Parts: sequence; C-alpha cells; structure tokens
Amino acid sequence: MSLTRRNMLLASGAALAGAATMTSFGAFAQTATTIKVGILHSLSGTMAISETTLKDVMLMLIEDQNKKGGVLGKKLEAVVVDPASDWPLFAEKARQLISQNKVAATFGCWTSVSRKSVLPVFKELNSILFYPVQYEGEESERNVFYTGAAPNQQAIPAVDYLMSKDGGEVKRWVLAGTDYVYPRTTNKILEAYLKAKGVKQEDIMINYTPFGHSDWQTIVADIKKFGSAGKKTAVVSTINGDANVPFYEELGNAGVKATDIPVVAFSVGEEELAGLDAKPLVGHLAAWNYFQSVDTPANKAFIARWKAYTKNPKRVTNDPMEAHVIGFNMWIKAVEKAGTTDTDAVIDAMIGIAVPNLTGGYSTMMPNHHITKPVLIGEIQANGQINTVWETDGLVVAEEWSPYLEGSKDLIADWRKPLNCGNFNVKTGKCGGA
Repeated sequence: MSLTRRNMLLASGAALAGAATMTSFGAFAQTATTIKVGILHSLSGTMAISETTLKDVMLMLIEDQNKKGGVLGKKLEAVVVDPASDWPLFAEKARQLISQNKVAATFGCWTSVSRKSVLPVFKELNSILFYPVQYEGEESERNVFYTGAAPNQQAIPAVDYLMSKDGGEVKRWVLAGTDYVYPRTTNKILEAYLKAKGVKQEDIMINYTPFGHSDWQTIVADIKKFGSAGKKTAVVSTINGDANVPFYEELGNAGVKATDIPVVAFSVGEEELAGLDAKPLVGHLAAWNYFQSVDTPANKAFIARWKAYTKNPKRVTNDPMEAHVIGFNMWIKAVEKAGTTDTDAVIDAMIGIAVPNLTGGYSTMMPNHHITKPVLIGEIQANGQINTVWETDGLVVAEEWSPYLEGSKDLIADWRKPLNCGNFNVKTGKCGGA
C-alpha cells in the first residue's frame, strides 16, 4: 500500500456513505423548535482578553443567519457559557452544553489545554467542536473541526520568512512561550525544523512562563544579551493571553526595537494590540492567516457589519474571528447538505465543503478536518493594525502531523472510508499511530 501524506490529503473520494445513526443529542436538536448552538469561550480570567470577541462574533453570525431564515426552517439559539480560563471548567461547561442544553454544535476554546480538556467530552457524547485558533498540530479528532492554523500554516512559514533576505536573514532564535501544550509542542517542532536547516543548539534559546506572567524585566534582559552575540536574532513568541501586555511593554522599556531583535508573534493580533501603546512595537511582526487590514470587498463588508453590530467604530477584527466565520458558514452548509443536525451526518457532510474566506478566496474542509488557508506575515503599525509584508501565493493544506518529528512524520489523518482514522501510519498501513 503506497501512500503519501499529500496524496491522501488531496485524494478525491465520496463522503462516508450509509445512513447515520441518530444520536440522542442530534435528535433533540433536530426536533426542537430552535437549533441550539454552543459558545464555549472564556469571558473572564487571563484569556478573556482574546476570547470575549469570539463570543461576540458568534452572536453576530447567529443573528445574521436568523435574519436569513435560520437553518432547516428553524431559528438558531445561542447558548453562551463562561469557562473562565479554567481548564477543568471547560470540560464541565462542554458537558453542560451537550447534555443539558442539547446544542447541535459548539464553537469554542482558545488554548490547546482547554481543547485537550474538552476532547473526551465531545468524543464520549458524540458532539461537534469547531476550534478557531492556531495550534501545535499532532492531532486530528473525528469530533473536532480545526479552523485555525496548523504549524505549517503559521509557525514554519514565519521562520522561513525570518531566515530569508526580506526577513533579515536571522541566525539566532529565541523561542518564548507560555508554559502549556501549544507553545511546548510548537517549539519542539520549530527546534527540530531549525536544526534541520543547520541552526546549532547554542543559537536556540527557549523560555517558558506561566499564564498571566507579569515580570518580564529579567527575561527581556536575557533576550537582549542573547541577541548581542553578533548574529541576527529574532524572538518567536507563543506567549498567550494578557501576559502579552507587560511583555511588549517591557520590550519598549528596554529599547528592544524591531530593527534590532524582531519579535514574530503567533498569538497577538489586533484585539491584543488594542490594549497596548503600539508605538514602541512598530515593525515587530505577527504571523496569521488574516489581518483586519486585508483589502478585499468581503473583508470590508465584514468589518462594517462588525462595527455596526457592536455599535463601536473602534472595535477591531482578528484572525480567530475569521476562523469562526469560516467554520460557522461551513457548518451551515453541511447541515443543509445533510438535511439534519445529527452529529454523524454533519461530520460526513463537512468534508469537501468550501466557503469564502475574508482574504479573497475559498477555504475548503479537508479529509483531515483542517481547512486550507493562506499565510500572512505582517508588521505592527502605530495605530495597532498589522500590514501584510509577505504572503503565500495561494492556500496551504494543513499538515496535522509534523514531518519534522520522529513520532509523527509517517502519520496522516483521513476521516473518509476506508481509512476513517486520525493517525494512520503510512508505513505500517495501520490506524493508531506509531
């Protein structure tokens, strides 16, 4: 059996056939007077700075869909819960949404630790989660649709850009992250990638800090010292949540300019920058798949709708919001295609669904439950916006399993028959990983 990662991902084939068994939750959502949609985002705690906006955009999307007549002749009803940046509470709230509130699907989580917390619940109760944030990969679950970036749709291209002439030909690397699964796994992939590119261990500095970390003086001083060795140095930041505010403030206090040691962030977008004085950060970078500054008719219309909905002309948009727009519209199309909100039928219908993104193209749900995305590198501006300085020629297919890690380089995910597997080993021909 000769298989490769790419030809399995791109292979065409019919969606899973046969009648899906109606689950109790799917059946309830189908027969109720409304179709309930779960919103599982932190509205308090350290991640509220990022997640509150995702709750708001989901409410806007649901309102707009109801103005169009809802779905399958029924109105959508949002069920909002606050897991409060508490990872075990995410699992409790997920169970509440599925078992008590009987939601047809849930849109939520930001950190990978919150996603890992809820995975067993969605699998046990056979419900659907749309996850809208960039993450570390090394996962493909049947009950999850990943609308944020995998590492090859954000982290790897960002490093490639910094290595290039346009990016400054960086030779030394600081991998700075919050201490949890996403930064640690992403940096493990990046470290392996950098070494494959010839970077020596002594030219890689790795640092982790807890959620909500506020005292950055010593760490920023260490970064300045590391960058004074005569080689062009950059910081790759997987710092998450409100810890970004004092981190960037300390960079400014210490006089660390983008021309000296550029920082490329994977978890800082327009929403986080709205709470900062961005002037000292001008020229530092962010890697995402969407920026508010993208100049397309679709994005202009979305921004206008968002500001009207929030009644605030200063409200910004960001990448995970676009991921929710894409995921929500894909779910609507899949429900209409299946003719039901039944979990199994919708999961089968999702593969191959394509909807417009805000950057001017169409994103498609692939058999690995990840979407195709463009990759954008942008420079932070004094007004808190991010202007694109580099982008991929087209859409990038997600690699859910990293080709740079020994334990996953032979794995692919394909949730169609005959594989129907999230960790199929192309060497052994077996499902179940290494």
